[in-house]
Amino acid sequence: MKPIVPMEPVRSESIPEGQDWIAQIKWDGVRILTYFEDNKVQLFNRKLNERTKHFPEVADITSYCSADSVILDGEIIALSEAGTPSFQAVMKRDGLRRLDRVGEARQHTPITYMVFDILYYNGEWINTKPWNKRMELLAKILTPNDTVQLVPSMENGVALFEAIKEHGMEGIIMKQIDSPHILGGAKKDYWLKVKNYRDIFAIIGGFTLRAGTVNAVLLGVYHENKFVYIGHTGTGKLSSQDWKDLTTVLKQIETGQSPFVNLQKASGTYWVEPKITTKIMFAEWTEGMSLRQPSIQAFVDVPESECTLFQEQDRAE
Repeated sequence: MKPIVPMEPVRSESIPEGQDWIAQIKWDGVRILTYFEDNKVQLFNRKLNERTKHFPEVADITSYCSADSVILDGEIIALSEAGTPSFQAVMKRDGLRRLDRVGEARQHTPITYMVFDILYYNGEWINTKPWNKRMELLAKILTPNDTVQLVPSMENGVALFEAIKEHGMEGIIMKQIDSPHILGGAKKDYWLKVKNYRDIFAIIGGFTLRAGTVNAVLLGVYHENKFVYIGHTGTGKLSSQDWKDLTTVLKQIETGQSPFVNLQKASGTYWVEPKITTKIMFAEWTEGMSLRQPSIQAFVDVPESECTLFQEQDRAE
């Protein structure tokens, strides 16, 4: 079964109301499609990278799904100590290079597969059927367990958004109840994403030290083929060990000059080759096009082409 690129939501600043819409939590995790046919299971992310061996608990599909063949769409999440989704934690599972460490990772970072759609069932493509009909089928064939859950839906999007804001979660997805699922990575306003905070992919171009350990990084993105400084941060979801590990990595790519076109000198700063990409949460852009209140959420493996000044408009999430 050839992997496909799923549909993506369109960003919205408002929450539609009415009986034609339902609301779901926007989980801060990794989008994963599960393929099952001829007794073979494969997992792929939305960039079509295989993740079957990374998440073996999800690959055990017969333990939670009764279909003879199926494609499930969902998001794999890992919870923080506070009980909310942690992008940093799930990326540690998703980014494993040594698969012999998966067993250990399962113990330290348990995950949950939040299933929210079904695209193919028993030899038939059903992605063009209305969303509510697909959900009726999904509820019949899926048996939730400790690892796999069916994403719940709510009629009141405003109330759900207020609830996720109280818990500091990422946002919500609004879906038209009669919407199809258009394949090929299409962005359609059948699905809308309403975010509690903004985020961006940015690359580290420099750092500062305190007592020999990195205490802040300088961030940049590309604009018109130039690497542009957009701010610095020393906060986020990194542990003290993460900062120590980052220190080791950055010292290995240290360089003698600034990679930024708009920042050449900064007291106490060490410059590096722009190779380490991060997901940054922030409040807003300033008038000078820098990030207000940025914080590191995780290190991510994304190409430079996605680390651009206006990626919020261009990036599928």
